[in-house]
Amino acid sequence: MLWSFIAVCFSGWLYVDASYRGPGWQRWLFKPVTLLLLLLLAWQAPMFNLMSYLVLAGVVASMAGDALLLLPTQRFIYALGAFFLSHLLYTVWFASQMSFGLWWPVPVVLAVLGALLLAVVWSKLGELRWPVCAFVGMTLVMVWLAAELYFARPVDTRFSAFVGTALLLISHSIWLFSHFRRRFSADRAITAAFYFAGHFLIVRSLYL
Repeated sequence: MLWSFIAVCFSGWLYVDASYRGPGWQRWLFKPVTLLLLLLLAWQAPMFNLMSYLVLAGVVASMAGDALLLLPTQRFIYALGAFFLSHLLYTVWFASQMSFGLWWPVPVVLAVLGALLLAVVWSKLGELRWPVCAFVGMTLVMVWLAAELYFARPVDTRFSAFVGTALLLISHSIWLFSHFRRRFSADRAITAAFYFAGHFLIVRSLYL
């Protein structure tokens, strides 16, 4: 796993650096390369089983969303649908491990965070209001189930998955804010750093 980990980190760093100050070709090359390396990392996991294919499918769906955003004319609604599917697949994977229980502070905190995010971008969404609401809702459910798994049995695998989903929530929150409300310096680099770290930690949870 060590060399795979180094390869993922190096490729991800090259993309993050390109997002901040590098050439466009570097962004086009190293985002899909990083996710492909994550796919290979997941495939080699010792804990890989039939349900683990959901993790692979989630990474592939995110790759599709990224590809749509890299097109000269962005297909935002389709990219949003691809990211929704990615989070749905991760959510189903988490749900397959649950004997369901509810620790009420988790959904309450997530609902408040989701409401704040939507309040910030709501006036700029236009016709995309309900697709964005569905995407945010799916992301919150993903984080919720990962958190419930961890708090039910706080082991390393579940902590890795929980932190990974939280980082994806942060990444997509920054992305939505930047896209709809206001661009800011290094927004793409920050979004990408959280994005890669989130997917990596979810994949890593197959290893522990």
